[in-house]
Amino acid sequence: MKLIYILEKVLIGVMCAMLLTGSSMRELSITEKAEEYARSVEFDYVTWTLAALGEKIGESGLSAPLHLTQQNQTQAVERYFAVVQEVDQTEQKIQQIYADPAITDAKSASSDLLKTQNDLQNELNLLAPVVESILQSQVTQVLNENGLAVGGSTIPPVLYRTTPLPKALIVSPRDQIFQDANISLLADLPLDKITVLEQTIEKNLNVSALVVDIGGVGVYPTMVMQSSDLHWVADTVAHEWTHNYLTLHPLGLNYDKNEELRTMNETTASIVGGEISTIVLNRYYPGWAAVPALDASGSKVLASTQLSQTIFDFRAEMHKTRVNVDGLLAEGKITEAEQYMEAQREVFVAHGFLIRRLNQAYFAFYGAYADIPGGAAGEDPVGPAVRQLREKAGSLAQFLREIAQMSSFAELQKAVQ
Repeated sequence: MKLIYILEKVLIGVMCAMLLTGSSMRELSITEKAEEYARSVEFDYVTWTLAALGEKIGESGLSAPLHLTQQNQTQAVERYFAVVQEVDQTEQKIQQIYADPAITDAKSASSDLLKTQNDLQNELNLLAPVVESILQSQVTQVLNENGLAVGGSTIPPVLYRTTPLPKALIVSPRDQIFQDANISLLADLPLDKITVLEQTIEKNLNVSALVVDIGGVGVYPTMVMQSSDLHWVADTVAHEWTHNYLTLHPLGLNYDKNEELRTMNETTASIVGGEISTIVLNRYYPGWAAVPALDASGSKVLASTQLSQTIFDFRAEMHKTRVNVDGLLAEGKITEAEQYMEAQREVFVAHGFLIRRLNQAYFAFYGAYADIPGGAAGEDPVGPAVRQLREKAGSLAQFLREIAQMSSFAELQKAVQ
């Protein structure tokens, strides 16, 4: 996700206020209609950004890369991710205690774990600014070596903050797949309220709605979710920086003009994130380089289903599902498409992929990330064209600079012919 989309929301609000003073009213967009239902649980970017910038300014004198040896930097980063993993494991143990009906006093039974959790979180709070400074410097160095910096500095500078991420409310029409709205919601919005919100919007607007978890947002500094996966975090830092970079060029400025441009943006950011993070890990954290990054498929995988995963190709099955859904919708068979998606969701769950809802909004969101063949993008030609341009460009810098100047899919098609 990126900055220009969030700024657009502010402008829409101003425009609505101006329209209210006129003599006539215009028809509200789907985004504006959906926001009427979500307004009480919308995420406040202004407050978050001001606080994050203040914190970054306060930490500007930290400059961990200038004061720590490379070995100490590596140790600090690896310790941080080990502690995040310990925090996650401790939280799971606490949840198991509270879920056990045989335990009558869960608070007392989990007291030691709660103290451990608190101590670990305090350590994370101390390590986070140092680790952010180190990873920002390392990503910047690799971007510079790949021709994506001026005088050793990227524009804009790589700057991120580890934080709980807002959720995204995605709205798509029922008769075709495209993103009509993307509204940021509170990070801690509970599932019961999420379900009610989705159902309310679908019932009243006759659309497909889905609230999804996201891993990063291209505000400034960028928002990155806390994770124990170093590969994923490095990828996301570079991915969101790419969105900031594109926002300064035509491609990013036209992010939400249509589905083709959104897919061009997201696929470009995914390609850059993947390539830069791979170099970062190979150079600074070789022990992590062999560990694959998390699959941004919109699903959580059951640990007990590793065997079934070896014989079940998630991306191939999701690709087939998307193609069939597009075919049914093209024939006007909306009910049949929705029934088919629910049946396919049960197939994914049976193989350990915990997809809560599989609908048009799911594909409208995840289909834009087309840096790898197959998956939720189906037969959409945009992703393959972006990948073709990357191969044709030769260098990553040439690819990013060339696609950044585009403002239509037609320009991309012409470039790869």
